[in-house]
Amino acid sequence: MEFKALPKALKLILYISRLLLKLHKKHTKALKRTLSNTHGSHFKSQTLISSIQASQKTLIFDVEEALLRSPSVFPYFMLVAFESGSLIRAFVLFVLYPLLVLVNDELSIKIMVMVSFFGIKKDSFRVGGSVLPKFFLEDVGLEGFDVLRRGKKTIGVSKLPQVMVECFLKDYLEIDYVVARELKVFGGYFVGLMKDNKNIIKHRINEVLEDDDYRVCFLNKSVKRDWIACSKEVYEVSDGEKKSWQILPRERYPKDLIFHDGRLAFRPEPLNMLIMFMWLPFAIVLSVFRAVIALTMPYDILTPILAFTGLHLKLTNNLTPHATSHDPKHHKGRLYVCNHRTLLDPLYLSFGLKKPFAAVTYSLSRMSEILSPIKTVRLTRDRDQDAKTMDKMLKLGDLVVCPEGTTCREPYLLRFSPLFAELSDDIVPVALESHVTMFYGTTAGGLKCLDPFLFMMNPNPSYRVQFLDPIHGVSTRDSDTNSTRFDLANHVQSEIGKTLDFECTSLTRKDKYRVLAGNDGFVASSNKR
Repeated sequence: MEFKALPKALKLILYISRLLLKLHKKHTKALKRTLSNTHGSHFKSQTLISSIQASQKTLIFDVEEALLRSPSVFPYFMLVAFESGSLIRAFVLFVLYPLLVLVNDELSIKIMVMVSFFGIKKDSFRVGGSVLPKFFLEDVGLEGFDVLRRGKKTIGVSKLPQVMVECFLKDYLEIDYVVARELKVFGGYFVGLMKDNKNIIKHRINEVLEDDDYRVCFLNKSVKRDWIACSKEVYEVSDGEKKSWQILPRERYPKDLIFHDGRLAFRPEPLNMLIMFMWLPFAIVLSVFRAVIALTMPYDILTPILAFTGLHLKLTNNLTPHATSHDPKHHKGRLYVCNHRTLLDPLYLSFGLKKPFAAVTYSLSRMSEILSPIKTVRLTRDRDQDAKTMDKMLKLGDLVVCPEGTTCREPYLLRFSPLFAELSDDIVPVALESHVTMFYGTTAGGLKCLDPFLFMMNPNPSYRVQFLDPIHGVSTRDSDTNSTRFDLANHVQSEIGKTLDFECTSLTRKDKYRVLAGNDGFVASSNKR
C-alpha cells in the first residue's frame, strides 16, 4: 500500500512545485515591470549616447543622477549656507559632514536643508539665481546634456529644493519643466523643512505631459524613484559611465554665464572647505598686512614686498611712465580708460606706473574711500555733472576711469559709456585681468567695504596690467556728433577685448544688478543714459 501511495504523493509534490514556480515567475515579471515601467516599458542599460533616440520624445530625467557629474550635492548646500547665511552657518554644516555620510540620502538632504535654509528670508533669497548656476554649469556632463538637447520636451526632476535648481535648469539649460521639492515658509522665512510632496512630484509630471507624448526616462538604476511609472522607456545611467563624462564646455552653454555673485571662488567640497577654514585666520592677518604695506610704503618698495607675500603684478607698458602727459593745448592730464575687475584697479595702475593719480568711480564704500592711498571721487550718474567733475580733475592731473561702470568677473566686457571720449585728447586704453583662487573681491549683494580685503585674503592673487597704444578723443576730430563718441567708446572696448580675449557685449550695470540683485543697481530712472 505504501508503494502504491508513493506515486500520488510525488504527483502532489510536483503539482505544488509547479504552482510555486509559476507564482515566482509571475512575481519576478511584476517586479521587473515595476523597476522599468508599470505600463510595460523596456529597461535599457546601454550607454546614453548610443542607445537613446530622443528627437520626438519627452525626456524625464533625474537632475542629480543623469545630468550632474558629481555624486554629492553637499557643495550646493554649502554655497547656500555660506552665501545666503553666514560663515558660522557654513562651519556648522561642515562639522556635520561626517554625520551626513553615515545617514541615508533622504535624511542627509533634510539635515542640509535645515542648516542651510532655517531663518533665511524667502523674498531676499537670490543664491539660486546669482550663485548656484555657475557651479551647476561647471558640473554638467557633456554626454547627458547632448541627450537632453535632442528631446522634444524636457522635464527635470530633482531631490533638491525648487529654489536651488529652477533658475539653473530653466534659464541656463532651457529645460521646459522643473519638478523639485518645496520648502515650508512661515512669516516670510524658510523654516528649514521640506514639504512631503513625493506623490505631488508624480502628479506634477503627469500634469505637464500630454497623451500623445512618448515618454523616456533616464536615471541611475540604484536610485528608486516613484515617478519612473510616468515613462514608457527607462534608460540607466551607471556610476561608472558618469565618471567618464566630459565637462560641458563654456561655448556650449545655451545661455552665456556673464554675471554671477558670491564670495567663494572654488567649488566647496569638504576637503576644500577644510583648507579654507584652516587658511582663514592667516588670511585675515595677511590681508591687513598687505593693506598696511600698500598704504604706507613708497612705490619702489611696496611692489617687491607685496610680491613676496604672494600678491603679484604683471605689467606690460610701452609708455614712458615719468614723461609729462599733459595736453599742452588744453592743459589736461592723461586719461586712462580701463575695464573694471575689482575696486583695486586704479591702485594697480598706480603701482605699475609708480606714481599717484586720481580715480573716479560709481560705487565706493565710505571705508574704501577713506583708506584709499590715491584720490578717489564718486560720480553721480548725472551725465552733465559727471562730465564737469571729470574735466575738473583732468585739469589737475592724470585720471583713471572704468567706463563699464561696474565689475565683471567672467571673460566679457560690458558696454563702455562714451562720456570719456569727449573729455581728453590723450586717452590710454588699459587692459586689466585679475585672478583669485579662494575669495572673490567683488560683490553685487554683499558688503562692498570688504571687497579689497577679500581680494587680498587670497593666497596668491594676481593682476595683469597692459597699456595699449594711446588714442585721441573726439575733440580733435572733424566731427563732433554723438555717433563719433560712441564709435570711439566701442573701439576702445573692442581693443581691450582683443587684448584680453574677452567677448564684448552691450550689457550694462543695470543688466548686471537686475540679474544678481533684482534691482537696477540703485540708479534712479532720471539718471539713465
